[in-house]
Amino acid sequence: MIREILSIFKENTLMDRAYQRSFEMLDLTHKMYIQSKDILRNKDHAQADFDINDEDLSVNKYQREVRKDVFNHFTLTGADQLASGLVLVSIVIDLERIGDFTKNIVELAVNHAARLQGGKCEENLVKIENAVEDSFKRTIECFKNADEEIGRLLLKDYKWVSKAADQCLMDLVNEVDKNLSVGSAVTLALYLRSLKRINGHLRNITTSVVNPFHRIGFKPKKKKKN
Repeated sequence: MIREILSIFKENTLMDRAYQRSFEMLDLTHKMYIQSKDILRNKDHAQADFDINDEDLSVNKYQREVRKDVFNHFTLTGADQLASGLVLVSIVIDLERIGDFTKNIVELAVNHAARLQGGKCEENLVKIENAVEDSFKRTIECFKNADEEIGRLLLKDYKWVSKAADQCLMDLVNEVDKNLSVGSAVTLALYLRSLKRINGHLRNITTSVVNPFHRIGFKPKKKKKN
């Protein structure tokens, strides 16, 4: 879908500006994710290199600007390019939600005094964290280059993340690790939930590259063999 509408964005100042804002939101939420994970998992304090709340406000501002530019574009030109505008608005909603989840991770770090350890879930937790980090990088590449091949491979590679996060959550519910304190178990559960949702929103963005508008957020259909 993105490839089909790139030419439209480049020919129109308002739509191009909205499209560029989505790039900035992707880069910013990626930075927020790295920082929030670092202070929760690797530090015994909640001091970030930048103010996560300020960055989240920036993400929200970008979202409003994109909506405004898309709306003004339709006001001036009519609804001939409605699908392209709806795609962009859909993407920035996912990006805004990612910003919210990274802010939630920081809130966990503020209230969990020591760095968070995964206990018996540690090995799977690290795999999930690495998958989300790689998904960010590849989603950015896929989205900026409108590369369907990267997108399809990315969706295939990390379809396991959601189930892995759910398994860790059920282990916490069933108290598989008796050595985890209540506070750590609750923090870990909320963190896993945030990772799962961040991954889900990244996948939604990736589907905007490989799917038509009505299938954004759903897995791609298999191509029919000739």
